[in-house]
Amino acid sequence: MTEPEEKEDHGLADSVSGLGQKIIGEIEFIGGALTGDPITVAEGEYNAEVGDVREDLEDEGLDTESGRRGDAETE
Repeated sequence: MTEPEEKEDHGLADSVSGLGQKIIGEIEFIGGALTGDPITVAEGEYNAEVGDVREDLEDEGLDTESGRRGDAETE
C-alpha cells in the first residue's frame, strides 16, 4: 500500500491573488498601527508590496505559483 503524498501547509497569504495579498497587508498594517506593534506594521507593508509584485506578474500572464506563463505549452 502506498502512502498518500504529503502536502505542504502554507499560510493564507500563499494562496491568494495579488489583490488579496494587498488587502491582507493593509489590514495587518492598520492592526499593527492600532496596537503599536512595529513588527505587524512591517509585515503588513511587506505583504502589500508582495501583492503589488504578484499583480504585476499576473498582468504579464505569469502563474505566481509555478513561475510559468499561463499561455505557454506544457512539455
